[in-house]
Amino acid sequence: MNIIKTYHKKRFWAAILVVQILLFFIFSKLRFVISAFESFFEIQKKIHKLLFSWIPFSVGDVLYILLGIFLFYFIIKCFKKKSRNESLLKILILINIFYFTYQIFWGMLYFQKPIIAKLPETEITLEKRKNLALKYLEKCKQTRLLVNENQQGVFNALNIKNIQVEILNQQNKLPSFISDKKADKVNSIKPSLFKNVMSFTGILGYYNPFTAEAQYNAELPSSYLLFTLAHESSHQLGFAREQEANFIGYLIGINSSNPELRYSTEYFTLKSLLNSIIYEDENFVNNALKNYSAGMKRDRTYEREFILQHQGWLNDFFGFTNNLFLKSNQQEGSVTYSYFIDLLVRYEK
Repeated sequence: MNIIKTYHKKRFWAAILVVQILLFFIFSKLRFVISAFESFFEIQKKIHKLLFSWIPFSVGDVLYILLGIFLFYFIIKCFKKKSRNESLLKILILINIFYFTYQIFWGMLYFQKPIIAKLPETEITLEKRKNLALKYLEKCKQTRLLVNENQQGVFNALNIKNIQVEILNQQNKLPSFISDKKADKVNSIKPSLFKNVMSFTGILGYYNPFTAEAQYNAELPSSYLLFTLAHESSHQLGFAREQEANFIGYLIGINSSNPELRYSTEYFTLKSLLNSIIYEDENFVNNALKNYSAGMKRDRTYEREFILQHQGWLNDFFGFTNNLFLKSNQQEGSVTYSYFIDLLVRYEK
């Protein structure tokens, strides 16, 4: 009798999951529903920040660890005949709760009106990208002279907390025609508890929609790290698409009076432009790299060493799965920079 009840419960929760998927798919096509989710995001984010921002470690990471333990426990129990049906039922219930919570807190924001619709149309030519690359190369050279270095002559940010405060200040200065979202007043940017794993997966940072915490890998070179903070803070504002978060992070950093944040942003922009050019004009990219200042060359060497030290199957696996995730949310894969470049060229027009 219990087996039959459990079987019917499993069918019920499986049906609920299918209904959820269909319902959220329909929601994604309705403009007024997406607007409602945008408003709800502001409410739940404010509550989450009040609850979790003051805690010095990542609450979201602890929740992920607990979720992983529960899933592992139930999966192990699935191999035992007596507890298999009950464990499968609990896994189904967990999946339903996780999926529903994720969608209402974050998933629907992937279907907001894209930023590109707010910018003037222009042809994204190779010549325009080259001119911008040269512009940002010169900017990087000048700003690089203003930043702190370690004993090896590599860029080393002095105070991460000050950078975070500056990022929140710059959120208030975003152009109104691009962003009408409320700037964050509460700092909830935290180092991830998984920094060692992140270094081997190629993940620089992530936003936790269940706690409204922006996480970053504290082991990153400063040239990566500071722009990553700006990027993840853009997710906290409510920009879900990765390349749009890059663009908002760019707007936050490029106008900053803090030279360290500005340099990291200019350097990211330059690298993105060169990546978009290399398959069309490799000689141009090579010449640009040769024209890096001595400090920029040291930063590039340090970045390359960091990447080489942390390469492996985990990096390949997470790169592949992240690519699938991005595409499933109507985004480009992580290997392309074109949407960010489209936004940049249109903005710089």
